[in-house]
Amino acid sequence: MLKITGLSFAYDKDSVLDGIDFAVEKGEHLAIMGESGCGKSTLLKLIYGSLQPSTGKIYWGKKEVKGPLFKLIPGESFIKYMSQSFDLMGVTTVAENIAEYLSVVYPKELKERTEELLEVIEMKQFAKTKVKHLSIGQQQRVALARALAQKPELLLLDEPFSHIDNFRKNSLRRKLFNYLREEKITCLTATHDHNDILPFADRVLVLKDKQILADEPVLELYKKPRSLYVASLFGEANLVPIDIIKSYADTKRKIIVYAHEFKVSQNSGLPVEVKKTYPMGSHFLIEGLAEEQNIYFHSESNIETGTEVFLNISLEIINQRLKL
Repeated sequence: MLKITGLSFAYDKDSVLDGIDFAVEKGEHLAIMGESGCGKSTLLKLIYGSLQPSTGKIYWGKKEVKGPLFKLIPGESFIKYMSQSFDLMGVTTVAENIAEYLSVVYPKELKERTEELLEVIEMKQFAKTKVKHLSIGQQQRVALARALAQKPELLLLDEPFSHIDNFRKNSLRRKLFNYLREEKITCLTATHDHNDILPFADRVLVLKDKQILADEPVLELYKKPRSLYVASLFGEANLVPIDIIKSYADTKRKIIVYAHEFKVSQNSGLPVEVKKTYPMGSHFLIEGLAEEQNIYFHSESNIETGTEVFLNISLEIINQRLKL
């Protein structure tokens, strides 16, 4: 189990994290989300041991993970960290990069393990290609395989799919995270993309203002976001007074409504004037104005600018968000 207690860190005098506490069970997948500069990458570097905490402790089981003040070479053999700089050997092949840390004493096992990882990252046809000839997205996939080569107990991923094209990304996500779950490898994934974690992570930890804003099961947090900031990490969202959605509501409270949760009507509901439309392929994202507030909602068809439509939201969602 990974355990973090009282973890704080500052670059010079610029505090980034302050009093961070959380734990991750063996085999669990924890996602770390938050805006740029919130400390996601810093937290992973601290756990890996390449940065020295200002205060606090990091444990894997009973073993304390030490920072660079205590270790000449950062990192532990049971932890692998894939950063946003891939640290590959450009003049060697994809297969050689993956096999670098594998034992040459057992050539059959080395070959089998290398082929297994080439399959995970969907690059068997590039096994003999030198890394310097690969695209940056392909290099990112090789870096993933290198991180997995020795079957780490704890895997730290920093924006692991940021350079990979959408054609490949969805398939790779499924293969990678299913593989980690089968192997019971504990994983922490720092990401901006909710598609990296919604179908795969067990929990999500949200960072803001140097501290943990939320730490909950991922689907539970998605359904019951406690702030517009949290909801916006999962998609387009609105903070709307209930009494403008349901005129009979005897409350001034506001609730969070995702854009896709509004239902468009031509007859009754919250009147909205359409200001802009954005084609999204499967639907349109509509920007409208209701009682001097911008409202974002989805529509199956395009709606002309200046048109007035009505929006509704289910009582189930209203009741769910009122309980927050």
